[in-house]
Amino acid sequence: MSFDRLGVIGGGAWGTALAQVAASGGRDTLLWAREPDVVEAVNSTHENPVFLPGIPLDPAIRATAALDELADCDAWLVVTPAQHMRAVLEAAPRCDKPLVLCSKGIEERSGQLLHHVARDACPDSQVAVLSGPTFAHEVAGGLPTAVTLAVEDPALGETLRERIAVPAFRIYLSDDIAGAETGGAVKNVLAIACGVVEGRGLGLNARAALIGRGFAEMTRFGLAYGARRETLTGLSGLGDLVLTCSSTSSRNFSLGKGLGEGRSAANLMADRRTVAEGAFTAPVLARLARDKGIDMPITAAVDLLLSGKASVEEVLGSLLSRPPRTETH
Repeated sequence: MSFDRLGVIGGGAWGTALAQVAASGGRDTLLWAREPDVVEAVNSTHENPVFLPGIPLDPAIRATAALDELADCDAWLVVTPAQHMRAVLEAAPRCDKPLVLCSKGIEERSGQLLHHVARDACPDSQVAVLSGPTFAHEVAGGLPTAVTLAVEDPALGETLRERIAVPAFRIYLSDDIAGAETGGAVKNVLAIACGVVEGRGLGLNARAALIGRGFAEMTRFGLAYGARRETLTGLSGLGDLVLTCSSTSSRNFSLGKGLGEGRSAANLMADRRTVAEGAFTAPVLARLARDKGIDMPITAAVDLLLSGKASVEEVLGSLLSRPPRTETH
């Protein structure tokens, strides 16, 4: 098994950063993007000024807007927005090769984790999940990063790690796909909540408390969906949560910060060309938690805030007035 040529599906900041890693040392990498200006810039000037400005890209990266050109790749890194993954994979040619899912979220209409979506769309493909604390501009710039690659087949995992990893992009293997995915999905919603705390000027103590209690929500949800606790305490869970809840480089944190400053969710979302996945994940995550009886008050509060059913003051008041309980619950 060898993966001489990798395809990257998605020309946003994260897809471009992963293409940069995959192309390190001149290795053949094909980047698919919807945007003609992205394709033109990557091929002519070796940059992505739309989504990742200021980062020179490896000339080994070639971009295309034609999905059928991906047919000759040995494996695909799938970096589409979560809500578009099914449609893109169903339209892709020869969807029978290993898929490495690099997006984070839950499909809104089905309530499925993305590895289930990928298996529905491409039943003949082996599926892996790449997740962890990653800001695209740092990865593309070669700064040290560590991630989890979750895959059930150890041989496939070793082959993918050998092909993708470079010294500054360290990959740790796991076989807990559900754990890697739930951590990546839930942390986006919690990052919105932490952004609200920042935008409201509630202080670092409040943010730290929210991260801690949010991690408890992530753990409860993950365990209910078959995740292992040790995965949730690792890079794709706690590690990603801490990063995303701590910086305006996070689209979800920035969205929450705007909400905390008094702007409406509709206006904040309309201003964005990039996707804050937590805004789409929050309603389905809150629904799944209710259906399964999983206590997730922070998630429920973010859902109410994004839907306009409650104000920042109301959701903060609701959270602060919850009855005291033991910390392990």
